[in-house]
Amino acid sequence: MNYQLVFLLKKREEEEIIKKIVENFAKIINAESWGEKTLAYPIKKNHKAFYFNYQIELNPKKTIELKRKLNFEEKLLRYLLLVNS
Repeated sequence: MNYQLVFLLKKREEEEIIKKIVENFAKIINAESWGEKTLAYPIKKNHKAFYFNYQIELNPKKTIELKRKLNFEEKLLRYLLLVNS
């Protein structure tokens, strides 16, 4: 099943850490960097963040495991995992 993962990081270099986590659970179909943007409100005392968008192919049974790993990653400010229809 195809999913879209959008996430925010403090530094562009930290993308490799998230990429490795995602690759343990899913196949990355497309990876996009949307660049640095100003946040509407501070998240963890940050006013700017780097936005990334991944199109991934993931077994639905592994979504909970992936979310659990992402929740424990301190460098990740926010993420959103959506099902592509």
